[in-house]
Amino acid sequence: MPRLLSEEGKFVVIRGQEVAGTWGTYEDALQAAYERFGLTPFLVKKIQANGDSYLSSTNRGPACRT
Repeated sequence: MPRLLSEEGKFVVIRGQEVAGTWGTYEDALQAAYERFGLTPFLVKKIQANGDSYLSSTNRGPACRT
């Protein structure tokens, strides 16, 4: 988590327990995720410090603790 917070404002791609990387825009992160993972589930989330240690998606179910 501290490494991710050092890149606040970028977008992270997570699949399972794997952090695939960070990108400057949502579109770039999404494209990279589709190229790497195809249609298997993954999460694209903007990195923001907000006082908790959870990343959650808006429409994919429960939060993912990191």
